Amino acid sequence: LQSFQSSDDAQGTTRPADPSRYTLEFTGDRAAMRLDCNRATATWSATPSSATGGAFSFGPAAMTRAACPPGSLDAKIAGDLPRIRSYTLAGDTLNFALVADGGIHTWRRAP
Repeated sequence: LQSFQSSDDAQGTTRPADPSRYTLEFTGDRAAMRLDCNRATATWSATPSSATGGAFSFGPAAMTRAACPPGSLDAKIAGDLPRIRSYTLAGDTLNFALVADGGIHTWRRAP
């Protein structure tokens, strides 16, 4: 996870203190996530509308409920999963856009 950019200027862009503690891996129709000190899984589906993007959705997620340290983005990301409506892919960067201009989650492929 690189950042979450809110469409609310007052909130702006939030970056995780340690991006390596947030990972997303797609395997078949399942997504496995490390969200700081928690883990989550969900189904996913994408409907491309161009070579670089299209519609996207996550199914219901199952997530552990460990208490992460203050500043963790685990609850924010998990709470936003059902609100993701589209994606764009450019090189190593995957952006998920939330419904109603709610913001954008930016993920980058791990080296």
